[in-house]
Amino acid sequence: MKLTGTLSKMETRHDDVVSYGLQLREVRFDLNQAVGKDLRLTYSGNIICENCGKKTKKSYAEGHCYPCTMKLASCDLCILKPELCHFDKGTCREPQWGEENCFKNHIVYLANSSGLKVGITRKTQVPIRWMDQGASEALPILEVKNRFVSGQVEVLFKKHINDKTDWRKMLKGEPDSIDLKEWRDKLLKEVAEDLKHFDVTVLDQEIYKFKYPVEKYPEKVNSFNLDKTNEVTGRLMGIKGQYLIFDTGVLNVRSHTGYEITLEEIHATT
Repeated sequence: MKLTGTLSKMETRHDDVVSYGLQLREVRFDLNQAVGKDLRLTYSGNIICENCGKKTKKSYAEGHCYPCTMKLASCDLCILKPELCHFDKGTCREPQWGEENCFKNHIVYLANSSGLKVGITRKTQVPIRWMDQGASEALPILEVKNRFVSGQVEVLFKKHINDKTDWRKMLKGEPDSIDLKEWRDKLLKEVAEDLKHFDVTVLDQEIYKFKYPVEKYPEKVNSFNLDKTNEVTGRLMGIKGQYLIFDTGVLNVRSHTGYEITLEEIHATT
């Protein structure tokens, strides 16, 4: 097996064990079947912009050249902080893109990846968002009409709980189980007065559970950076979130979007 192409976010499917696929040019590689095998990933030195397809010396906003980062709505600050949406001011970089992506129903959720956190996602991204984060369990708690409102509501919850995932802790193993429904009820009471100002639908859904294809978690997490090393070699011990877990370190695939690589299996010689 030897494949060449540019890295992009791994595709996920919610099965008994989360299923991962990596698209390299016209070939989709089933990563789950590679767990336990020795692999070599070699970076060519080329970075290709996800949007315009041009070579770029540096990757911005997960796989874009600098000009695209400055013009695309998907790279604007309000994507990271939706409460800063400025669509109503007429300054959205791409109004049509905003209407197609931000003015859709969004979910406010609780998840357990490295501990309890709150987050938001488009309804169409359920449950993909949680697998991308490496969450072991997740619970949708509210539904709202657009991204701006979801960001405002998330701010209310962030006063009481974290909104970040500790990726190093997430990669060291499965977190202790959390009663997400109990936390949902507790937090809804905490923000009840402020929540009255928003048009929200309170959800009563079951908890999503996720199991990842991991043979062994690392005791110490060392991360690879393809800008500093052009080759990653080791036994693939597992996959979680958007990370490949080798016995030699971990690689964040999503943060290396657009990097041209060759992936091959290493066969032992006798």
